[in-house]
Amino acid sequence: MNHRFTAALVLAMIGLGPLEVEARTSPILPVAEGGTLRVAFDHREPRPGVRLLELARTRTGWRGQLTSDWYGTMPMSRIVRSGGTISFDIRNINTPGVPVRRWSATVTPAGIVLAGGIWDQDVRQTGRRATAAQAAALAHREVPLPPLGTVAPDGLAATPPMGWSSWNRFADKIDDRTIRAMADALVSSGLRDAGYRYVNIDDGWQGDRGSDGELRPNAKFPDMKALADYVHARGLKLGIYSSPGLRTCAGYEGSYGHVEQDARTFARWGVDYLKYDLCSGEWQYAEADTVRRAYHQMGAALKATGRPIVYSLCEYGRFDVAAWGRSVGGHLWRTTGDITDDYAKMSEIGFERNPRFGYAGPGGWNDPDMLEIGNGGMSEDEYRTHMTLWAMSAAPLMMGHDLRETSPAARALLVNREAIAIDQDPAGMQGKAVRVSGQQEVWLKRLADGGAAIALFNRGERLVTMALTPADTGLQRIGTLRDIWRHVDVEPSALTFDVPPHGAVFMRATGAR
Repeated sequence: MNHRFTAALVLAMIGLGPLEVEARTSPILPVAEGGTLRVAFDHREPRPGVRLLELARTRTGWRGQLTSDWYGTMPMSRIVRSGGTISFDIRNINTPGVPVRRWSATVTPAGIVLAGGIWDQDVRQTGRRATAAQAAALAHREVPLPPLGTVAPDGLAATPPMGWSSWNRFADKIDDRTIRAMADALVSSGLRDAGYRYVNIDDGWQGDRGSDGELRPNAKFPDMKALADYVHARGLKLGIYSSPGLRTCAGYEGSYGHVEQDARTFARWGVDYLKYDLCSGEWQYAEADTVRRAYHQMGAALKATGRPIVYSLCEYGRFDVAAWGRSVGGHLWRTTGDITDDYAKMSEIGFERNPRFGYAGPGGWNDPDMLEIGNGGMSEDEYRTHMTLWAMSAAPLMMGHDLRETSPAARALLVNREAIAIDQDPAGMQGKAVRVSGQQEVWLKRLADGGAAIALFNRGERLVTMALTPADTGLQRIGTLRDIWRHVDVEPSALTFDVPPHGAVFMRATGAR
């Protein structure tokens, strides 16, 4: 069958006569009631992957939609026809102040040219006429969400999880060999013994689903069960990644429509941790109710497997996730978008974004994203601030660099047991700023033994001298004071400190007896 068609043929198909073909400058002309245009796109932009356009004229006016690989059904609004072009709005995402974007479908001798965009992606692709049966085969099958429920606490993540994740350094360029190498490096570097136990495979491991619906890993991961066994044999735990949407952030297969099945698959492989990233699911799940139900669905599915799996919610801090993350089974929840390896982004997340969220404590943690220490984009002082700020915030400590290339300076920050002890303090208190003066901040974190962790931060560009007062510590009188990064005791009467630009002084205090 020849799928090429002329403008006159297409317009006739949707109820337009020859005179209307010539009426390029005439007022908007409606198609005949009951007329339907269906266009399939064999060659499509990979994101969002529009595969089908459907347009119909009903008694009440135009109705139409796009169907995409990423977002499923994308309804049209404000549909207008002018000559051989139909224009319409499609809901937009992630662009402040731009709730919709304008699209068009234009009749040309080569076919229907679709042009538009969503978020940071622009689309221009040419399609062919499709039959009703062909359109039905390309249509999105919506899967309803189950009702919202509550997942009972399970005792996991009594302190913030610690480990390594592949995304910051490798993105989706990962394979079985790399993950095994990272597990080996955790052991040989002493990082495992310092508390870093999770080896987390982020996006990029997924292959296709079989006829039984089960998700297989791609060719880079020949045997997930064997990989889990390898990791476990080294005293470590294996993490994996998925999304409630049709596609993951890197465009791989998500868990949409297969949530319970995927949870069982992960459990059978021996997975110990799941990062569940909203990604394309932000289209289907755009309101508080649907986001909560989507995350509850996977939380309940993981619980039903009977395997203890730490559940990381990655929906970027939307809809006050800290207030409900535990109830859907979560053990940690992202409070922000992705971190990058620069001081401006790290400090915005750590000083401004993450502190807005409460509810942190044993079994449930605010997650300001992974550590960038070791990736090279910041100075040593800035990385010291990064580690200090995450430890004071009771944040999960997930490294994101190539562990085989850990510099001595990076290793010294990451294995500092006094800093780790502050992060892992069993009281689970999230520290906060108790005094802010311009670019200088004093933070306090109460500790389980009655003492306190104190951090002095200089967010400015010049060295400053900062004074600490007993009131900053929450103690009536300071008994002992320990400088965590210098590994020295500080005389409690000498409470003035030079803090380098973008740097930090990190201390532990006890009260006087």
